[in-house]
Amino acid sequence: TLPCLPGARPCIPKDFGRGSLVCVCNATYCDTLDPLVLPAPGSYVKYESSKAGKRLERSEGRFQRSLRPPGSATGGWRCHRGTPRHHRPSRALPAGLLLTLNISTLYQHVKGFGGSLSDAAAMNILKLSQPAQDNLLRSYFSESGIEYNLIRVPMACSDFSVRPYSYDDVPDDYELKHFRLVDEDVKMKV
Repeated sequence: TLPCLPGARPCIPKDFGRGSLVCVCNATYCDTLDPLVLPAPGSYVKYESSKAGKRLERSEGRFQRSLRPPGSATGGWRCHRGTPRHHRPSRALPAGLLLTLNISTLYQHVKGFGGSLSDAAAMNILKLSQPAQDNLLRSYFSESGIEYNLIRVPMACSDFSVRPYSYDDVPDDYELKHFRLVDEDVKMKV
């Protein structure tokens, strides 16, 4: 595992114009988050980023039990920004975000969160110094970062490759006898 830094380190913004701020991450510094802690039952934690300058800004809230979410005959949970209030059908709903969860209907299990490692991303990461690469990977995968646990790697080239390629360019090779990974995979992503 990658070593993690205790406590949060703030974003050092860099402006690229047109409202595009990024946080500096280099060989000597990368912003980090406080360690993630599961909220208490009935509570949630929200992280928000924006063009206005928010960078994974943390806020907390509480779900409130509702006997009947709109459009449902079963129980569920409601959450909204600010101090929780009891919800009654005759009372106006609180301003802001309203999320209704029907806990009796489950659709899928979330295995984790991550991103894509394209040829372009790999080439840019490899152009960084080793300490900068370590900081960048720590910011994605460690407890002091955003804790990615999944990566999607495109099969063969994508629109983020510098050239078109596939893993088997031999016509009618249905048994894939000529299947080979290419340099982009072996040297940059695997």
